[in-house]
Amino acid sequence: LLITFPAATQYFMWEKTRLPIGATFCVMTLHFGQWMNRVFNFYMWAWFPVNFVTPSLMIPSAIFLDVTLMMTGSYTFTALFGGMGWSLLFYPANWTWLAPFHLAVKHPSGPLMSIAD
Repeated sequence: LLITFPAATQYFMWEKTRLPIGATFCVMTLHFGQWMNRVFNFYMWAWFPVNFVTPSLMIPSAIFLDVTLMMTGSYTFTALFGGMGWSLLFYPANWTWLAPFHLAVKHPSGPLMSIAD
């Protein structure tokens, strides 16, 4: 579901201007909007910690999608290989901000669990 708007923007930018930056441009503007929403609504309004409401990173996936279109020049190969790369890069791109939640924590009732549990 995340790939629909970047793919549409990529198609428009490639057809009209021949610039392979559509997906990255769309994801960067979406990411900026998400950060503004998180900071103003969650952190300043509801006082949630910022690391609990961090938006997921789609920037490496969008760059891969744009590079695939630039290298192949074909929408078919971009849909097959770029879409596969989009999904495969999504989880590793988010490891950096998810890593602190995998630390072991000793709960008062006794079990040793991670923060994610």
